Amino acid sequence: MISRVQNLPPCNRFLFPRSSTPSLNPMRNPNFRKPRFTISLNSQFSDHSDAGLHFRQKILYLENHLHVDFRKAFRENPDSRSATLSAVKSVEVCLSSMGLELSAVGRVLDMYPQLLTSDPDYDLYPIFDFLLNEVQIPFPDIRKSIVRCPRLLVSDLDLQLRPALKFLRDLGFVGLNAITSQTTLLLVSSVEHTLLPKIQYLENLGLSHKDVVNMVLRSPALLTYSIQNNLVPKVDYFLGDMKGDLSELRRFPQYFSFSLERKIKPRHRLLVEHGLSLSLSKMLKVSDGEFTARLLEMRLQSSTADG
Repeated sequence: MISRVQNLPPCNRFLFPRSSTPSLNPMRNPNFRKPRFTISLNSQFSDHSDAGLHFRQKILYLENHLHVDFRKAFRENPDSRSATLSAVKSVEVCLSSMGLELSAVGRVLDMYPQLLTSDPDYDLYPIFDFLLNEVQIPFPDIRKSIVRCPRLLVSDLDLQLRPALKFLRDLGFVGLNAITSQTTLLLVSSVEHTLLPKIQYLENLGLSHKDVVNMVLRSPALLTYSIQNNLVPKVDYFLGDMKGDLSELRRFPQYFSFSLERKIKPRHRLLVEHGLSLSLSKMLKVSDGEFTARLLEMRLQSSTADG
């Protein structure tokens, strides 16, 4: 595994396998679990006569270089007002070393200003180490994971990320279905309050546990949708207005990824209006133009058959 990161910049020393990096082991490094996103004494301004100049330089760096809203940052993270410019720059260096371009670094820091006062060695590199060596995301895809879900960087490893990874792997996200950069956002979901309730909701519809597992493995986004705002109304419309069968949801779980108001209802109503029907996949997977052409073709075929 060392070969996966041997060409990285020196600052990525924390990304080697745990067996070769004792400092990453919490049992061997008592400082590993120190509070996140705090600034140490040496990050305070020591020369008060230059404080105004340093403060202005930091504002210009945040505003013009990173395009971070410094007012929002200072409001949401008051400690960032007193952090040194070099401390903030070390965060940019850390994120850049993992492949994030400057614009992405700025977006991440603007979204989560608490990262401005994070300690890369204790707060950020352990997250990258987890993604690289535990989740086994290839290094080139680490950037994709962070860009898709910056919340990974502010999530607790032991209370959030590792329990979610274990739950997902136990569910079946292994082998060909293993977590990738496209599905690492599932790791920031609470097992108890987010992931498990969705599994239970689908099972309560009458689907077997095996069916539900197959559905979420085929369409992992199912685990990210709101039960009340997405799953319930779409299930109600499918079973009620469409008089659908659960077996079709089992075959096409991607149904839940389409807009109920903008796509599902309009297309279904057009089919009903002309006395036609299509499977969920054929009704929803095509573009508007393709659906219109298919509808016209079906109407012509129907009228020919009637004639």
